[in-house]
Amino acid sequence: MPKPLPSKTCPVCQRPFNWRRKWARDWEHVVYCSERCRRNRSLAADPAGSERAADGGRAVPSGRKGKRR
Repeated sequence: MPKPLPSKTCPVCQRPFNWRRKWARDWEHVVYCSERCRRNRSLAADPAGSERAADGGRAVPSGRKGKRR
């Protein structure tokens, strides 16, 4: 019976992912489950990312609040 493959949890999407043959040499350095999560890594590390997600992803520029044109 084969051994179960090692797995890790992606810090961006919080989903588990399993070892893949293409990661055999670098498994210790693999952090993200996909290229998409690697690109979006700032959302996991940025505590304000949840605030941006709550307002639909729109960040309000701080210098333009209340000004009229």
